[in-house]
Amino acid sequence: MSAVFRSMEAAFEPMTDPRLDEVVAIERRAYDHPWTRGNFADSLRSGYHAQLLCAGNAVLGYFVAMQGVDEVHLLNITVDPAYQGQGWGRIMLDALALWARAQKAQWLWLEVRISNKRAQEVYLRHGYRRVGERRNYYPAAHGREDAIVMSYRL
Repeated sequence: MSAVFRSMEAAFEPMTDPRLDEVVAIERRAYDHPWTRGNFADSLRSGYHAQLLCAGNAVLGYFVAMQGVDEVHLLNITVDPAYQGQGWGRIMLDALALWARAQKAQWLWLEVRISNKRAQEVYLRHGYRRVGERRNYYPAAHGREDAIVMSYRL
């Protein structure tokens, strides 16, 4: 049974070290090959834009993005499986685009597993375009998996 927070107020807050255990727990529930605590900690130390989407005490999702000269690269965006299908991913993509525009970025970039059709559809509906592939980009159960590269013009 999934929890529903559609009628509850949600807010963004910075991802911080004390909340990383919650983030890693969500990451492990969401993916077969999750980021490690070290991946998140390194992102925070590097100054990447990392936000949590919270409702009450619950973390609904999060994203991590790296700013470049005139672009932002989305490194990780995850909605807790308990809250998927409720529009939280779109809200996080909107928040990321607003932040990227404020940084004077002209493009958003991301990679998505070629097998992750659901995420690809979310990105396409949000205005991202498929622009290429990266061979053997992601670890997979048996070897490596290709990634689709997508971009969004701000």
